[in-house]
Amino acid sequence: MMYSGISRKLSLTLIAAMMFIAGGSSVLAQKNEHYNSPLYSPRKYDPSKSTETAEGLPTPLKQVGIEQKLGEQVPVDAVFKNSDGEQVRLGDLLNQGRPVILALVYYECPMLCNQVLNGLTGTLKGIGFDAGKEFDVIAISFDASENDKPELARNKKAGYMDRYGRPGTENGWHFLTGDQAAIDAITGSVGFSYEWDEKSAQFAHASGIILLTPEGTVSRYFYGIDYAPRDVKLGLVESADNKVGGVTEQLLLYCFHYDPSTGKYGFAVLSALRATAVATLIGMGIMGFIFWRRGRKKGDYA
Repeated sequence: MMYSGISRKLSLTLIAAMMFIAGGSSVLAQKNEHYNSPLYSPRKYDPSKSTETAEGLPTPLKQVGIEQKLGEQVPVDAVFKNSDGEQVRLGDLLNQGRPVILALVYYECPMLCNQVLNGLTGTLKGIGFDAGKEFDVIAISFDASENDKPELARNKKAGYMDRYGRPGTENGWHFLTGDQAAIDAITGSVGFSYEWDEKSAQFAHASGIILLTPEGTVSRYFYGIDYAPRDVKLGLVESADNKVGGVTEQLLLYCFHYDPSTGKYGFAVLSALRATAVATLIGMGIMGFIFWRRGRKKGDYA
């Protein structure tokens, strides 16, 4: 009787878990806007449009990536606008005698770009170096349209300075915007390719950060959105000495979002949802087995 009761409860619990996972996906599918956090931007989608191929791979993702160009010189003469709307020469930001962490993002990205900056900020909080003293951070938007204006860059900087939580390091963080020529010059020099998709009104791109020497030479790549503090610190030390690291393994995480018109998720989300669902069911199965064993033991002594 006890075993039957436990089995029934376990079955109901597993069913509820699966319904919860499926229900969560359904709720997300019904939303036409994404509001992630104060650091994120909403993005509206047209349900009548879809960019996914029959194979499940969105077409723009076939044309994006990050090619490692170690030892390449970034364009020091490229001119951008800082978060105050002032024109700045990239070489002037690099000419501080410090290595630089370069993040290529776009500020209205509803998902992955913010995860890149969030992950970078969390990593920097875990090392003893301070921005503006031992290194600088330069975030450059690759959106040349009027969407990413200096005002949005200023809001981004304020949000991440608050997240970083180290007063006096403001001069070590730079959030830039620029025209297409300047953007093409910097993205081409570091091997960063991206695509604008008209149907979904979003950029498809890969994620990662790039380390530069004080002179602006590409020295190391970190892929994804989670960067080990120890590795980044070592990379900064080597970059400060103008050392160029070796080629790293490419594990690309792509930015392409949920498409309500197909009811499917892009690469950046689908794997996470599957992993969470599997982990939940495995965990509940283990718990159920433990309860069943305890029930049998109690039954033996009854």
